[in-house]
Amino acid sequence: MRPYTARVNGRPEGPEVRLAELLAVLSFGADLGMGQPLEHVLRQSLIALRLGDRLGMGDAERGTLYHLSLLAWVGCHIDAYEQAKWFGDDFVLKNDFRMTDLTPAAQIGFTMRHLGAGRPMRERVRLGMSFMSGGWRDSRQMLMNHWYAADDLAAKLGFDDHLRASLYQTFERWDGKGAPGELKGDAISLPARMVNLADVLEVFHRCGGVDAAIAVARERSGSQFDPGLVDLVTSDAGMLFVDLEAATTWDAIIDAEPALGTVLSGAALDSALEAVADFIDVKSPYTLGHSRAVAELATEAARGMDLDHAAISHVYRSALLHDLGKLGVSNAVWDKAGPLTPAENERVRMHPYLTERMLAQSAGLAAFGATAVQHHERLDGSGYPYGIRGSAVSTAGRLLAAADAYQTKIEERPQRPALAPDDAAAHLRSEVRAGRLDMAAVDAVLRVAGHEVRRRQEWPAGLTAREVAVLRLLARGMSNAEIAARLVISAKTVGHHVEHIYLKIGVSNRARASLFAVRHGLMTDLPG
Repeated sequence: MRPYTARVNGRPEGPEVRLAELLAVLSFGADLGMGQPLEHVLRQSLIALRLGDRLGMGDAERGTLYHLSLLAWVGCHIDAYEQAKWFGDDFVLKNDFRMTDLTPAAQIGFTMRHLGAGRPMRERVRLGMSFMSGGWRDSRQMLMNHWYAADDLAAKLGFDDHLRASLYQTFERWDGKGAPGELKGDAISLPARMVNLADVLEVFHRCGGVDAAIAVARERSGSQFDPGLVDLVTSDAGMLFVDLEAATTWDAIIDAEPALGTVLSGAALDSALEAVADFIDVKSPYTLGHSRAVAELATEAARGMDLDHAAISHVYRSALLHDLGKLGVSNAVWDKAGPLTPAENERVRMHPYLTERMLAQSAGLAAFGATAVQHHERLDGSGYPYGIRGSAVSTAGRLLAAADAYQTKIEERPQRPALAPDDAAAHLRSEVRAGRLDMAAVDAVLRVAGHEVRRRQEWPAGLTAREVAVLRLLARGMSNAEIAARLVISAKTVGHHVEHIYLKIGVSNRARASLFAVRHGLMTDLPG
């Protein structure tokens, strides 16, 4: 299957997206992955930039500070599988991380308190025994895993060695007892020291106001934090935190982007979104490569349906981003081996909404979010998160739903083995018969995946040939009995057809159904 970008040939097209917007969207994923409310990283960045202003930072160093603050925590989900394995809900673990000054002695107590959290005591004891062999190693490597993932993304997005050097130092401590523990004091880059401080200040300020932020800064001065920066915080706290809660944080951060900020479009945007897709998929070992595979299936299917170039591009980019919201659901849910509880299922059903919410802030990315949110919607209204139906599900959304359903079925999950491709194809066809997936989209996806698809007339909204025949007569004002007589079927069967037609095309009466039929050219050449 050839990659989509092979067709683009570097030609700029479609929306332009500022790199700052993409980083800010990714920071939402970091917020959710750390158990923080959205815009934690953006508020952290405002605090860091205000500190930079007090220090009179030059443009170059301020630019490093800006990008470092947005990137520092984006890798927090790379080892969420291990975090959930040892510590239960990885969000709780990472949220509590900020509440503790993790000196070497404190790290031991912190680790033991969280080990096996939420599990029965007998299981916690067994887990503790296993932890002594492999868990300590996993826990010691977590911060550096976060750096590794963030650095990999920074490289793919084209950041220079100077920024990446500061990124490497993000988790160092003033006392030299951080990660990787190679530097201390003034040897740590100033932007890294500032981001380290601003991260914790934002949490304590949000939870307890200015007094709590000052208190934690003083408490950790000389251990985690640079004493000089702490003095600046305590002497100028009013200016650092003023209007922080009321600020339109997104606008403030985007407006603060360094001069000559990078703008992504065409193939450059595709490459950046491909890097983001890969980044999303490392959330769980069960989803590695999933987003790219869905994007390739959906895009080739869109070509097979003769969509225009702009529509194909839109499908590709939406598919790359469709699972961004998965970062907002704990791996204690994604990687659970047994059946999910109702509460856990509700968390899963939130992830398309989170994708849309995260992308909606960016003018250049919002349209992709509006399509990506539909990948679990179904034509009969049984999908999620909104339960939309019929024509409310866009063509791109239908393709994405079919591609995601197929790819997911042929991938292993903690609760089940992977299906054979033929079994996955049979499942999709059953979903079409049930009125949940679009026939044209499913046929196009299955054809791309190498399955034989019987050639037949394709009708909009997944309508069958018989349903089109019923719709045409219905639109002309015939009653169910008259339609039954014309087609030599029972009136009851006609009633079922009419119900399915209304569900698929998203209408509730004959007048609206007739408008749909006219708009889609269904009033000529009655199908057999």
